[in-house]
Amino acid sequence: MQQFMSQLQHLLSAQGGGPVNWDLARQVAASQLAATGDPAASPYERHAVEEALRLADLWLEPATAWPTGIRTSLAWNRNEWIYKTLDVWRKLCDPVASRMVGAMGDLVPPEARAQLGPMQSMVATLGGALFGGQLGQALGSLAAEVLSAGDIGLPLGPAGTAALIPANIRVYGQGLELPEDEVRLYVALREAAHQRLFEHVPWLRGHVLTAVETYASGIRVNREAIEEAMGRVDPTDPESMQAIALEGIFTPEDTPAQKASLARLETALALVEGWVCHVVDDAAGERLPNVVRLGEAFRRRRAAGGPAEQTFAALVGLELRPRRLREAAALWAALTEHRGIAGRDAVWGHPDLLPSDDDFTDPVAFATARLDLDDELATFDFTAPGGPQEQPPPTPGTPEPPDSPDSPDSPPRP
Repeated sequence: MQQFMSQLQHLLSAQGGGPVNWDLARQVAASQLAATGDPAASPYERHAVEEALRLADLWLEPATAWPTGIRTSLAWNRNEWIYKTLDVWRKLCDPVASRMVGAMGDLVPPEARAQLGPMQSMVATLGGALFGGQLGQALGSLAAEVLSAGDIGLPLGPAGTAALIPANIRVYGQGLELPEDEVRLYVALREAAHQRLFEHVPWLRGHVLTAVETYASGIRVNREAIEEAMGRVDPTDPESMQAIALEGIFTPEDTPAQKASLARLETALALVEGWVCHVVDDAAGERLPNVVRLGEAFRRRRAAGGPAEQTFAALVGLELRPRRLREAAALWAALTEHRGIAGRDAVWGHPDLLPSDDDFTDPVAFATARLDLDDELATFDFTAPGGPQEQPPPTPGTPEPPDSPDSPDSPPRP
């Protein structure tokens, strides 16, 4: 009994002030990675990553209008990816988890809540532990697949920090049957492009994360699924709480507002990924022998999502996939063709300038819209004869000059 109480106390340990037991999530993820292996990056790999990111930045110089966004280049192992991205996951997952914890509290009949008294807080603690354990498993699976800090399109890592995961890049390259150094350089190009975009478009990080949060706020909690999951808890076995599968508890609401929110999220992710794909393919050009194969493989990978991404989506109801990636890449290509690199990247100047989901259907029309007006305004000399000239305000009591169109002595207008 003493051992049982000790295990239970450990499982339901401090929440950290939020709805998710993040300490437990980190422990579960670390344990999962330890079981499958989490090799630290060797000195050779760290040097190779730094050189790949340095070369990638050089290749990107003529392909973008912005300078480098990288302040630090790192090689992470899988545990480091989890640790360095946990703050953003907390921001994204806490709102969803809080609704699950609230739904668990609602399962307690009103007449029983008064009798529980202080014990009622244990229900919230149990919910945080359940969600923390599940989230730890999902993050552990994701950590075994991601190739870099920005691999899934979200700004998960610290600003200005470009990071690759050599162990995952090695496995991914073996699956493609391509040289590891070529795959590493292509991943470095994508990571460096992500860093430039998020570094030099200050509002973009908040825009993307807010789109995710807005969508998450409309996710519905399936109370029946929670009740069924709680029914599988064995009070004599605290580990049974970690073995509960919470998939299916969160589902998006089928409302116009939620559909619009999902469309905004998918558009934001597609625009980011489409820009990265277009810029990277342009920068790599004929420099990488297998650039076409690599580009196509990454497009399929991002559009379909890997097994770990699907697990995460099933857990929290968030699908982080840019569904219209190819159309978005074609749109950025059209903007480059008609407006040049500087004109293309200037579209990121304000959220209102970005293309909408409807613009994906006709990239050329969006790229050429208002182009003539822009050219006219750019070359128009407002001080030339015949142009609008600014006149000083008249002195009170002084009659207007005769050539003023508003003067009573002026000739009638033609």
